Order: sequence, then C-alpha cells, then structure tokens
Amino acid sequence: MSLTAQEKLHLKKLVNELKHQRAAHTEFVTVYIPQEYDLNKIINHLAEEQGTASNIKSAATRKNVQTALEKMIQHLRNFKKTPPNGLAVFSGNTAATEGKQDFRVWSIEPPIPLNTRIYRCDKVFVIDLLENMLVEHNVYGLVVMDRRDATLALLRGKTIVPLQHTHSEVPGKFKAGGQSAPRFARIREEAAKEHFKKIADYMKEQFLPLGNNLKGIIIGGPGITVNDFINYDYLTGELKRKVIGTKDLSYTDDFGLQELLEKSEDLLYQEEVTIEKKLMQGFFRQFIENPKKITYGEKETLKALEMNAIDILLISENIPEDKIFELEEKAQAGGSTVKIISTETREGVQLKELGGIAAILRFEIE
Repeated sequence: MSLTAQEKLHLKKLVNELKHQRAAHTEFVTVYIPQEYDLNKIINHLAEEQGTASNIKSAATRKNVQTALEKMIQHLRNFKKTPPNGLAVFSGNTAATEGKQDFRVWSIEPPIPLNTRIYRCDKVFVIDLLENMLVEHNVYGLVVMDRRDATLALLRGKTIVPLQHTHSEVPGKFKAGGQSAPRFARIREEAAKEHFKKIADYMKEQFLPLGNNLKGIIIGGPGITVNDFINYDYLTGELKRKVIGTKDLSYTDDFGLQELLEKSEDLLYQEEVTIEKKLMQGFFRQFIENPKKITYGEKETLKALEMNAIDILLISENIPEDKIFELEEKAQAGGSTVKIISTETREGVQLKELGGIAAILRFEIE
C-alpha cells in the first residue's frame, strides 16, 4: 500500500518527535494495538502492569512508570473501540531534567493496518513499525521497448527508478548489398527474437526477486511489437501473471517511461501519483480557462484562505513542515480540502516553482 504525501508527512512528524525523546531509566511505555483487537483487554493489561511496577526499586522510576501507564489508560478510555487500522500509543515523562515532570501521551491510527501487538517499557519509544511504514515497499515494473531498444524501471511511489537499458543487434530496414530479401528478413527476425529473450531475462532478474511487493508490470511500445513479445513464450508464467496492461508508445527511453506513466492512469488510478497529477492538471486547466478561480503564491493564497474561498489547497512538500501544518489547520477550519503535492512529478515541480502554495477556489475573487 502506498501512503499519500499527507499521511507520510503526519507520520514522519510523529516519528521524528518520538525519536528525540529519551528517558533516564526504563520508563517510557510503548503499546501497539492490532486492528480489531479488544481495547478493554489492553486497558486491563496496562492496569496489571501498574501493579507489577510497584516492585520497581527506584521510587522515581516507579512513580514515572505508574504515572505513564495511568496517563495511557486515561487516554485509551477516550476511544470507544480500536480504530480500523489499530492504534500506536506512547506515554512517558519527557522532562529533560531528572526529578521534573512533564508527562505526555501520543497516539496515532497508522495509515497501514497493524497486525502486531507490543507492550514495551524502555528508555526510548519503539518506533520501528512506524518508520517501516514510511518506506515505500510496493512497486510496479515498467518496461518500454521496440525491436531495437528496451528500458526497464520501477515505479516506487511517485518516483520512476530506471534499472536497465538494453540495445539489440537487429539490422535496419535496408539490407546489406548482395543479401536476398528472405535471408535478410530471417536475420532480422532471429535478431529480434534474441532481443526479446534478453528483455524477458532482464525482467526475470529485476522483477521476480521483489516477490509480493511487485504489484504489477506494465509494458509499453509500438503495439505490434508489444503483442509479439507478450503472445509468444518469452515470458515465464510467473511474469505473465504480473503483467496488468500494455500501452502503445512512441519512445523507449526516459521519455518513454514518462509517456508510459501518463498513459497508464487507468491502471494506476489508485496510486497517489495519478491522483496528484489529476489535481494539478485540474489546477492548470483552470489557470488557462478561468484564472479568477485559482490562486498561487503565499500572499494571494493566504488572502483567499482568509476569505474562506478555497475549495482545494495545494501545498508542495518542499514547504517547511511547520508552515504546512499551519496552513492545513487554517484550511480545515474553513472546510477546505488540503492536498500535499510531491516534487516527484512534473506538475509537482511546477507547483514548487509557483511558490509551493496554490489553490482551486470555490468562487471567483478579484
């Protein structure tokens, strides 16, 4: 599952905050509650741990652990049941000076369902599971090819990662002098077959080791060439099952990969990259057709925000995090939708160049 830029930002902010907390002794409490797990069982377990903590020799540590557990129990009682994706909760005395008290509780419903139950009391909070969610695991294999060249790449989140380029020895359309047309055609056909076999071998080497993280393979190129490649036995059954679609393309290099991505919106409609591109394309369409229904740049967009005129607020991930959260809070208070746009697409780069802040408006403003 791919996280949206917004989910990543909020999760990253929490992870960074927790990462910098340190306790003098083993008194920070971390609890991960799996999806659909009975919340009352967790609360009862924490109450038992409070009793067990009475055996801690150090009075200060004992008090800190018991209070952290009590704060966490109080926090959990605010939930009627475990959220759909589970819950991660962190509690402890975060005062920098020993002997001082500053108890804090954090909780988050992770963007990816939890299936692990954890209770830990330590000098640091356990954040490995959340950090792992920030890593993009799911990928698509991309192949652009014709009878002369092929490029393999991965689509990881919104980023195209080129893997391999191969060039064939298929002769050009004009035969060398003295060769008969049938013989020349056979040479071309054999060279093309070797080229296709090589592409299939590279696909096997590059894509199959990804296992279940490979969500699918999309192949692009001239229609006849792609059909020849797909319909013969160049690909193993395992690779064929991973092919989710083909697209007719003009290029086989980096331009081809971009063209393949743009033409595969129907196949990638659930992926954040497509959602982002459509949002930004809608913005630029309004920019041309009805410029009074959009704003860009911080000054003009903030003015529209104060007027409660914004339907969708577009914020580049390049903007400082504090400013993103400030804008997000203002926008949500006025009922606006907030979308954080990465800089990994051409449209995202254009937003960055417009000042990193823009909006599609509910109504025209002067």
